[in-house]
Amino acid sequence: MNILVIGGTGPTGIPIVGGLVDAGHVVTILHRGLHERTDTPPEVIHLHADPYDEVSLVGALGDSTWDVIVAMYGRLRRIAELTKGRCGHFVSIGGVPAYRGWTDPWQHDPPGLPVPVSEKADLVQDHGIDEKGYRIVRTEVAVFAAHPAAAHFRYPYMYGPHQPVPREWSIVRRILDGRRRIIVADEGLTLHHHGYTENCAAAVLRGILHPELSAATIFNVADAEVLTVRQVVELCSVALGADLEIVSMTYDLAVPAHPLMAQPLPTHRVLDLERLHHQLGHVDVVPARRAIGLTARWLVANRPKPGGSEETVLTDPFDYDAEDNLMDSWLRARAS
Repeated sequence: MNILVIGGTGPTGIPIVGGLVDAGHVVTILHRGLHERTDTPPEVIHLHADPYDEVSLVGALGDSTWDVIVAMYGRLRRIAELTKGRCGHFVSIGGVPAYRGWTDPWQHDPPGLPVPVSEKADLVQDHGIDEKGYRIVRTEVAVFAAHPAAAHFRYPYMYGPHQPVPREWSIVRRILDGRRRIIVADEGLTLHHHGYTENCAAAVLRGILHPELSAATIFNVADAEVLTVRQVVELCSVALGADLEIVSMTYDLAVPAHPLMAQPLPTHRVLDLERLHHQLGHVDVVPARRAIGLTARWLVANRPKPGGSEETVLTDPFDYDAEDNLMDSWLRARAS
């Protein structure tokens, strides 16, 4: 097949492109050319354009057609409209913030998402409450208006190599800095579904290669096993040979643990993956418990710059003096 991948150089783009090439397909990637990756297969054709700029995108697409178009980057709504009628199968990537309450758990009473969240769960319908989620939902509507038989994948928080928001860095950096204690909220028992890059890529790849299974369908994507925050801490510690004492506090007090949780409440975020596994037939290529260790070791070898973009996005100040004062005060209060 002749396949166009818009994007293709990000954390899941590289394994998707590599998988398509390995399967014998002719692959073109359309990207800005600012982040050429050495692990992009040499036989891949490059179109350099800005997927966020309509004029640039129109010029790059010309009047070409493809068997499959995979939209991973850029303004998905406009990409879907501009590629209408240009492919046999359209595959797109969105996000789980489409669900009502994903970013604002107070939208449910009591607060917190239903567990698990299926693809049929309520979506964001009020831009005044959740503008980002509303835009994601409207984009999905536009995708299926232009491509009724599209396969659409809702990505969760991702982890693995080249992830620009590396959750595990909040643990790994503390280990590298010689910390021997770490704060978690409510015993770290919150379940928060993430997806390892290679697992998410494998799911999308299967959707690309098997349109008879994926067409006209929305899929939740995440690891088969959802780990607790505490398990993630413990798995990183084991992978790096560290002995971290876990100090549990109530969520309200455990402020240093909030960046690791990446949500405003310690409620669960668990996705229903029945459609992904049973309809599409996806199987994780790397079990979640092993993937966490691989990610921790990758971060050691590719350390984010202190105070750089990754730490800024994580909103983790790594203020160890404040953490020690908080833990010591908490432990004294608990002992008394």
